[in-house]
Amino acid sequence: MNHKITQQPRRWLDSAIHHHWLTREGLALLDFHRQARLASGGFAALDGNGRIPAGAGADTLITGRMAHSYALAALQGVPGAAALAEHAIRALRGVLRDERHGGWFAADPAVTEDRTKQCYLHHFVALGAATAAHAVIPGAAALLDEVVEVIETRFWSAHEQAFVERYSQDWSELSDYRGGNSNMHGVELCLALADVRDELAWLDRALAIVERLIHRHAAARDYRILEHFHGDWSEWPDYNVDRPDDGFYPYGATPGHGFEWSRLMLHLEAALESRGRAAPPWLFADAAELFDASLRDGWASDGASGLAYTVDWQGRPNSRRRRHWTHAEALTAAAAFLRRTNEAHYERWYRQLWDFIATTFIDRARGGWQQELDSQLAIDPAESDVKPDLYHAYQATLLPRLPLTPNLALAVEGL
Repeated sequence: MNHKITQQPRRWLDSAIHHHWLTREGLALLDFHRQARLASGGFAALDGNGRIPAGAGADTLITGRMAHSYALAALQGVPGAAALAEHAIRALRGVLRDERHGGWFAADPAVTEDRTKQCYLHHFVALGAATAAHAVIPGAAALLDEVVEVIETRFWSAHEQAFVERYSQDWSELSDYRGGNSNMHGVELCLALADVRDELAWLDRALAIVERLIHRHAAARDYRILEHFHGDWSEWPDYNVDRPDDGFYPYGATPGHGFEWSRLMLHLEAALESRGRAAPPWLFADAAELFDASLRDGWASDGASGLAYTVDWQGRPNSRRRRHWTHAEALTAAAAFLRRTNEAHYERWYRQLWDFIATTFIDRARGGWQQELDSQLAIDPAESDVKPDLYHAYQATLLPRLPLTPNLALAVEGL
């Protein structure tokens, strides 16, 4: 006699073994990336073997993310993590800061000619400072006060209810461009500041950004996120049309950002409701549509395994590269939806994405995760063999085990 099995499998999120695996993988990532510490201050990008290339200097994005990541580790009780977070904070208060005009450079001025002030980078200076301040890392609270003042006076536009993108070094010229990526990480920062500083205005700002970028623009494009706009917020869909592989400003829609936005929207919904505020019904509805649209456009859409990096406005793959962070964001979004809905659809994808990462991106021979692969899942020669990023991978080992609110910095202490 055949018996039909109807019972839903136990969720991985409820499995002690899975939690142990996540913890082990997170600790391995922390050990690997501590090699990015520069004796001269800050952190640099590692090559595939975990070495700092000759002549490399401190990178602001990496250093801000390291402050955030190692402060999270310190909050969990990982020995040595607090010292690494403090090392990052010192660089953010020192060599990476523009002492003359205020704000932060993209990297150590000794190794880069770029002197522009970029919103995206300032958000990670602030995120690192916020998490480190909560972990009581020396110097972090003062850094947080300073960078929040810069963000509020320079980058947040009360008139636009969004973040502007880029200034000249002396703040005299503002670019005629508005970006979805910097505003997405602005939402991430708003969620952190609302909890770490207990300032509810940041939630209102996050909601205004989501309403503009997702509810107004992405929903009208079948939930393909338009990330490029002119300074008046008119759409700029052909921006960088010849650069679909660009790491920060690619042409077309980026499914990985669709997943990231969808998860942040669930965190925002939970944060509003935890404060006794009503979340608009469209917030969850749009997030769910965004998750499914990102799967539709991204997963194996070019006939190969994994998520394509970018697609055009008809959903056809533009860049066939497989980037580790898109998969990390997809699985943390699946975990967030699973926690929010308990639907088997998200459990299936959570498992499938971890299986893919475990067999494709985790480098068991040399450590860390492969960062950029081609469509054949080989190291992409255009990007070379690099492992600069701890942030996305490490958060992928933490977020599935945590509630949707409070923010990561507060919630991680319960692990």
